Amino acid sequence: MTRASDWLIEAAELARRGEPFALATVVRCERPTSAKPGAKALIRQDGTVSGWIGGSCAEPVAVKEALGALEDGEPRFLVLVGKGGASLGRGDGVREYTMTCHSGGTLEIFVDPVLPKAALVLVGSGPVVETLADLAAAARFAVTVVEPESPGPARLAEARVVHDLAAVAVTSRTAIVVATHGRFDEDALEQALRSEADYVSLVASPTRARVVLESLRARAIPDDRLRRLKAPAGLDLGAVTPEEIAVSILAEIVARRRRPDPAATSAVGASPPRPAVARDPVCGMTVTIATARYRSESPAGPVYFCCAGCQTRFDREPGRYAGASPA
Repeated sequence: MTRASDWLIEAAELARRGEPFALATVVRCERPTSAKPGAKALIRQDGTVSGWIGGSCAEPVAVKEALGALEDGEPRFLVLVGKGGASLGRGDGVREYTMTCHSGGTLEIFVDPVLPKAALVLVGSGPVVETLADLAAAARFAVTVVEPESPGPARLAEARVVHDLAAVAVTSRTAIVVATHGRFDEDALEQALRSEADYVSLVASPTRARVVLESLRARAIPDDRLRRLKAPAGLDLGAVTPEEIAVSILAEIVARRRRPDPAATSAVGASPPRPAVARDPVCGMTVTIATARYRSESPAGPVYFCCAGCQTRFDREPGRYAGASPA
């Protein structure tokens, strides 16, 4: 069993690397349950678990909900109700399941996602970049300014300043805004569009944006990548001043984060796929296939179980569960 200090160390390391994870904590139980209040587990984006929050009935449910929390950023309160247990009923953030383990018991588990800050990379300089850096920092973005030709103005104290976009770790939670005013727009955009960045835009007039787009097309950048470019940058708010333009760009980035385009995210920068799961035909529990310890073969394909007891019951009377769907 993982000691408390172990998952704390792992959580600190994941946070340092900017990797998302969820923390599941047992807050209440009704016996019999193997986990007790205060028990904790750290659940990573690939579904692996460090810690203990219950056995084969509780853990798959917690993992499933933790992965959902990592996708939408919302915490969950899970209630696994055993035989004779009291239901909490519907409520915001409450997810109720039937405790299918034969031992019974009721568990209440709070699942809290821990997500790294969204990153904003600003390539270039000038009033739009300076204002956008201030606004994004206030909105809790991790801001990096890339300015190859100078260290950047002193007022960029809230931002990390580097001289090369290649020095920035770009992920699917990164937005890149290019505002080099024609100095090296194409070079920066080519690099940005070939990365996993979720959002790439160019601060330019519509005329200049069309010229840049044609230049990028001549560089043999694939059309699916070019379609990700937003040029000119920002929502159409009628912005005129550099401050208003910065507001329109940040608003567009926030809208992109909160209402992602499925077509774009499926092509580039998509989240890691969820682990494949199957349904235990005996008790109905969700079982993660990659880590399932108990498996039997049926005419329709492999069948997975949460525990040895369910596998034994299936093997003894397979016809009774003939209607169950294999993985």
